[in-house]
Amino acid sequence: MIDDGTIGKLRTIQSFFSYFDDNPKSIHNHLAWGGGGLMDIGCYPISLSRFLFHDEPTRVVGILEEDPRFHVDRLTSGILEFATGTATFTCSIQLTEYQRIIAFGTKGRVEIEIPFNAPSEKPCRAWLEVDGEMEPIEFAICDQYGIQADLFSEAILNDTPVPTPIEDAVSNMRVLEAIVRSGKSQRWEELS
Repeated sequence: MIDDGTIGKLRTIQSFFSYFDDNPKSIHNHLAWGGGGLMDIGCYPISLSRFLFHDEPTRVVGILEEDPRFHVDRLTSGILEFATGTATFTCSIQLTEYQRIIAFGTKGRVEIEIPFNAPSEKPCRAWLEVDGEMEPIEFAICDQYGIQADLFSEAILNDTPVPTPIEDAVSNMRVLEAIVRSGKSQRWEELS
C-alpha cells in the first residue's frame, strides 16, 4: 500500500514498542549482555522505517532514559530524518506492553496494531485510511518465527541469498549507535 502509492507519498512514520521487565536476572537488564530497550526492541522501528523509505536516514537524534539500578536504557525515543520524510519512535522495557506503527502519506495512512511480533493465536489487524474512508484489514493467523526460519532454511538449502542480508543488520546497527551517541551528546548525529 505504501509502495504502490495507495496512501500517496510516504512522509512520516510513527512507531511504538514496549513491554515491562524490571527483573534483575533478565538479559534485558544487563548492560554487558546487550540489555536495554534500544538494542532489544528499538531496532525494529528503525529497521521498519529504513525498509519503508527504501533509504538510510541522513541524521538522527535520540533521548535515552537510563534505569539507575541496571544502567540500561529503559525508555528511548528517536527521530530519523530521511531525504523524503521523517520517522519517530519510542521503545521501552519498563512501560505497559504495546505495539503500533502508523505510516502517513499525502493521501492517507496505514496503521498496524501489532507490527513486530504478531500473536500466533489470533489474527492481526490494520487500518487503511484514504480520503477520509477507513478500511479495516485482517491478516490471517500465522507463525512469523516459523516463516522466518523456513525462509532462512530455504536460502541455505537452495544456496540463495537470505531474505535480509547481513549488510542490512550492519546498516541498522549504524543507526542504533548514532541514536546512542546523540543521547549522550544531546545533538543531532549525521549519518553519511
